[in-house]
Amino acid sequence: MLTTTTCRVLAPGDLAEALALLESEPVNNAFVTSRVQVAGLDPWRLGGEMWGYYEGGHLRSLCYSGANLVPICATPEAVRAFAERARRTGRRCSSIVGPAESTGLLWRLLEPSWGPAREVRAHQPLMVTEQLPPDIEPDPLVRRIRKDEMETIMPACVAMFTEEVGVSPMAGDGGLLYQARVAELVGAGRSFARLDEDGRVVFKAEIGAATPTACQIQGVWVAPEHRGKGLSVTGMTAVLRYALADVAPVVSLYVNDFNTPARASYRRVGFREVGAFTSVLF
Repeated sequence: MLTTTTCRVLAPGDLAEALALLESEPVNNAFVTSRVQVAGLDPWRLGGEMWGYYEGGHLRSLCYSGANLVPICATPEAVRAFAERARRTGRRCSSIVGPAESTGLLWRLLEPSWGPAREVRAHQPLMVTEQLPPDIEPDPLVRRIRKDEMETIMPACVAMFTEEVGVSPMAGDGGLLYQARVAELVGAGRSFARLDEDGRVVFKAEIGAATPTACQIQGVWVAPEHRGKGLSVTGMTAVLRYALADVAPVVSLYVNDFNTPARASYRRVGFREVGAFTSVLF
């Protein structure tokens, strides 16, 4: 029995304990929980390590270290331990993302050795809903994207990512990893769009992270020439209908605080703010 604090890489045998902690905050942890439920804790399948912080022999906090660095249920003491491990291993991630308080502290501790970041988005409201808005009709033209429509949806996905993150997902590896992720969501039936009469994407969104208790909408995008027409409201209502019916009873998303039109649209659909995330982009 451990009697002091310790931080170590978790192994497959730690899965039950890790899942119990992840599931204690189903909305905050939806992204990592969804990956662990599918891949377990083996680093090769998970795409990164899961660090565990123990106090008195009990697992208290986690940190996923892969393409993203994600503190989970992290106490200030755990964040300091995770920061020390991250400093020793060096930066391997493209972003740090998670609940604002723990992620902000983690970045303050890492910035002297990892900085500067390309951008820090310190306050990204986390929003949730459990029901459809009673006064909005879902857009009947929003539907699931088929596997044979990858060439149709990819340009919109690339445009959304580039606009949102500030760099193209096609850089580096030529977009192989990004295309694989889009294909995964399309194959799972979690990519949605409205196409115009010429087959071009007018509105799109995906249900990204998904667990039996909560899921997360991501990648919401309206073609620039169609913005201001209310398509995001009816489109989001359509995606929300799919999410609640087929995926999970709680639907979440997080949004940049400076994106006033998007926040207004989400509130119109019935999403309410329950917390905040921070993203540090490299």
